[in-house]
Amino acid sequence: QLQLVESGGGLVQPGGSLRLSCAASGGTFEHYDFGWFRQAPGKEREGVSCISNSAGATYVDSVKGRFTISGDIAKNTLYLQMNSLKPEDTAVYYCNARFFGAAVITYWGQGTQVTVSS
Repeated sequence: QLQLVESGGGLVQPGGSLRLSCAASGGTFEHYDFGWFRQAPGKEREGVSCISNSAGATYVDSVKGRFTISGDIAKNTLYLQMNSLKPEDTAVYYCNARFFGAAVITYWGQGTQVTVSS
């Protein structure tokens, strides 16, 4: 059973940076596709960025050029580097992993709060 634990959230001023981490355990890191999602108050959860061996990295238009997703296989950790943060980036950020076997199995972390405010 894959477990995901996010960290790195916090309060940052507009224009600042944060790096989120997602530590994975209980599975072989490179066997999964990973992604970051976020959910702002009163809004639906949206995909921010995904990374896979087959498709590489993808980003939602609102974060292109500002966010970078990456993974460290040796550390079993997924990252999201967030630069030039805006108030509209404020949300709970969730790490997501998908395993493509006979069926698609999806795993979620508990989330980490990111607040962008002056």
